[in-house]
Amino acid sequence: MNYYIIYKPYKMISQFTSTHKKKCLDLLDFSFSKDVYPVGRLDENSEGLLILTNDKSLNFKLLNPVFEHKRIYLVQLQGIITPEALKQIESGITIAQEDGPYTTKPSKIKQVKKPVNLPPRAHPISDLLPTSWVELTLTEGKYHQVRKMTAGAGFPCIRLIRIAIEGIRLENMQPGDIREIKRDAIYKKLNIAAGDVKVSK
Repeated sequence: MNYYIIYKPYKMISQFTSTHKKKCLDLLDFSFSKDVYPVGRLDENSEGLLILTNDKSLNFKLLNPVFEHKRIYLVQLQGIITPEALKQIESGITIAQEDGPYTTKPSKIKQVKKPVNLPPRAHPISDLLPTSWVELTLTEGKYHQVRKMTAGAGFPCIRLIRIAIEGIRLENMQPGDIREIKRDAIYKKLNIAAGDVKVSK
């Protein structure tokens, strides 16, 4: 089995091919095993931590919401977020999904200072625009959930970086960086007991 953690760049989709001529993972300067695929996704306008593997057991355990694995996001918001909005997001907020309205599970959110040495991106955000930063921890992953949650509280997301999944963190990785990791190490960092993971064929 193969396991990789990468810093998915902004404006790159979380797949190896595209029918719409979008930037794909195959542009990264690395020779992946042919059968690896992303565990979970980040949309084109999001960046940060992405796990690639050909381990179906890991895919099942990590994405199953019953296990409530933590995903941590660094989010730049339009406007200066208020304590009321923070409380609204943290306690659960109703967002639109394809199958109807959905109220998010309670989450953890805190306002943070602008990160030091943040990697620049292709479309910079003007320093003249009033913005604030929050760190948001979720245990679920609905479609565009982070963006919908902050927008629902009145503060649209303008930059979104996934910085951690359980004990795996970006640390000093830069966009496009790739690290291979051993099976035992990734299972330990994700708080998954390898012997307990079973999937049907």
